[in-house]
Amino acid sequence: MKFCKKYQEYMQGQEKKLPGLGFKKLKKILKKCRSDFHSNNAIDGHHDTQTCPHHCPVCDGTFFPTLLKEMSAVVGCFNNHAQKLLELHLASGFRKCFIWFKAKLQNNHVTLIQEGKDLVTYALINAVAIRKILKKYDKVHYSNQGQAFKSQAQSKHIEILQSPWLCELMAFHINLRESKVKSVLLEGCNLTCNDDGQPSLTCELFDSVKVNIDLTCSICLDIIFYPVALTCGHIFCHMCACAAASVTIVDGLKAAELKAKCPLCREGGVYEGAVQLDELNILLSRSFPKYWEARLQTERVERIHQIKDYWDGHCRAFLGI
Repeated sequence: MKFCKKYQEYMQGQEKKLPGLGFKKLKKILKKCRSDFHSNNAIDGHHDTQTCPHHCPVCDGTFFPTLLKEMSAVVGCFNNHAQKLLELHLASGFRKCFIWFKAKLQNNHVTLIQEGKDLVTYALINAVAIRKILKKYDKVHYSNQGQAFKSQAQSKHIEILQSPWLCELMAFHINLRESKVKSVLLEGCNLTCNDDGQPSLTCELFDSVKVNIDLTCSICLDIIFYPVALTCGHIFCHMCACAAASVTIVDGLKAAELKAKCPLCREGGVYEGAVQLDELNILLSRSFPKYWEARLQTERVERIHQIKDYWDGHCRAFLGI
């Protein structure tokens, strides 16, 4: 079965109407472009099939804007559903009982595991669809514009495999597996360490899709502690990110100025929408208990120092000193 048909059947079979790619429509745009281009070559007497205009008015004006809009809808939907799922898993006490009871009343409750599995499948099949349609674009145009569009999508934060919520679902899966839950979300998803003891989150997925997330903070060069993902996709320790943004842990990352840049990619305005990776934090604290306890003791001193300076400053300002 061709992927286009497989993708359409998958999207039509969803109980919830989730946004997806108009895969068939995008292929028709490319087919029309190819036929028009070859017919124009034949009229002009050209026979060089390896030539294509740098700017295709049909594709550049229709294909990429349509794909960009649909990718944004897919990533937005995935992030929203994953966030709600993980909030339910991490909820405690009365709030968790309330959420579960509300879901029961609405008759649309599914288990956490099945919901997570469906979300991961949704993310991956759309990632494959995007990869295939861009490959098709380059094949039709004999260009690398499709590959260049991937970089553009990453800069706009609509690359679904770079979503921090996919990282959270991977950690969620491992946490469930280690808690001896029989059902699992992903096959081949593991927390691994290299020869230097630096960890990474890896997952081998269908259609040769691989995800490998380095869990070493590029600022302190140690295992990320209380990890946060900036909107550019890079992950740092919470305190390291605060230091890079020139804010205290009391103020938080949302207090960072818009001109504050990511230490790695130098993109600005990436701190306000930072995501606290709670599932990943649980996984790392369980996997490296001795390191976690030592780091906790070290950071506790720094946190107390920052909190003291923060309130001393506010008191002086209030007294006019």
